[in-house]
Amino acid sequence: MFKEQFRHLKNFKINFGPQHPSAHGVLRLILELKGELIKKADPHIGLLHRGTEKLIEHKTYLQSIPYFDRLDYVSMMVQEHCFSLAIEKISKTIIPLRAQYIRVLFNEITRVLNHLMSVTTHALDVGALTPFLWAFEEREKLMEFYERASGARMHACFIRPGGVNNNISQNLLDDIFKFTYQFSSRLDEMEELLTFNRIWKQRLINVGVISKKNALNWSFSGVMLRSTGTNWDLRKTQPYEAYQNLNFSIPITYNGDCYDRYLIRVEEMRQSLKIIYQCVDKLNKFNSNSSVNNNKISQPDRKEMKQSMEGLIHHFKLYTENIILPKDAEYIGVEAPKGEFGVYLVSNNNKPYRCKVRAPGFFHLQGLDLMCYNHLLADAVTIIGTQDIVFGEVDR
Repeated sequence: MFKEQFRHLKNFKINFGPQHPSAHGVLRLILELKGELIKKADPHIGLLHRGTEKLIEHKTYLQSIPYFDRLDYVSMMVQEHCFSLAIEKISKTIIPLRAQYIRVLFNEITRVLNHLMSVTTHALDVGALTPFLWAFEEREKLMEFYERASGARMHACFIRPGGVNNNISQNLLDDIFKFTYQFSSRLDEMEELLTFNRIWKQRLINVGVISKKNALNWSFSGVMLRSTGTNWDLRKTQPYEAYQNLNFSIPITYNGDCYDRYLIRVEEMRQSLKIIYQCVDKLNKFNSNSSVNNNKISQPDRKEMKQSMEGLIHHFKLYTENIILPKDAEYIGVEAPKGEFGVYLVSNNNKPYRCKVRAPGFFHLQGLDLMCYNHLLADAVTIIGTQDIVFGEVDR
């Protein structure tokens, strides 16, 4: 009798987002619920689609760089860096050591920027407001370094093929050094509030668990992969730029849950501070060009443009005709804050014939159904937060 009475009951579906604050405005997630238990999570993308890869095919190489700032709009310079590396690999360009250290310096500043946003907005989603307010004060200081280097707080267009747009001053290096000196104590304060907090641990431990096998099968990378015990970081396994000259370690955990991913991100910020400190030290010891001395790849020095007709002609040709690359195809991957960010570039004269972006968040989003299964509705918020998804790169 009881079974007959409730036979007509079935799972119901709800929209989680895009209006939900924890969906961060651009994720529509269709959840199939049995009571409060999630039986299926179906992520829908398409709310932000701008056709970036197609647009790049109609732009010159230099015109394409700003599009990479606008993919993951929390990790701007890392993506410029990847595209520039692809161009340099095809053109067989070797950049000066100073330019390599400047790139690595700003890559790690970007990593700290990203993780501060990730950890504190995750805490905000779960219910902790204070870390968000603390971290954004520190992010403002890092944004100022971006602005002093490039003239822009976010969309820097600073890392260019052949090096960087312009050399950085000694005053800026001194201020970055001062920041590294005080920032570790800010991290300590954040950890005091969160790491051993009873509510934080209850909301994160054993939530969104992913096994090593599943993480590899679903092409996870970055923090999502390292939380399962996989020692894979492109800065160590496939070193690029000056990373092989620097001393730092890769944090790894083995539980594969939300709490482990939080711990890794905090430790990665501490390791980034070590790298930043070493880069500042190296840049203080030598002073050389910040870009290659090849005006077909990199813009001439400003003094040269004013003093020689040849420099002016090179500048004019670079920004009208642009970089000319041979027909070739290369894939370059870098260790972005969210995982492996890659660019597959098929070159053709002065415009890319094809540019395919490998966005780490896209693969992590595919695993959302697996991670949410049989968790409570409130845990979906925690899992989305720990994936650190930015839809600019996912829905490009």
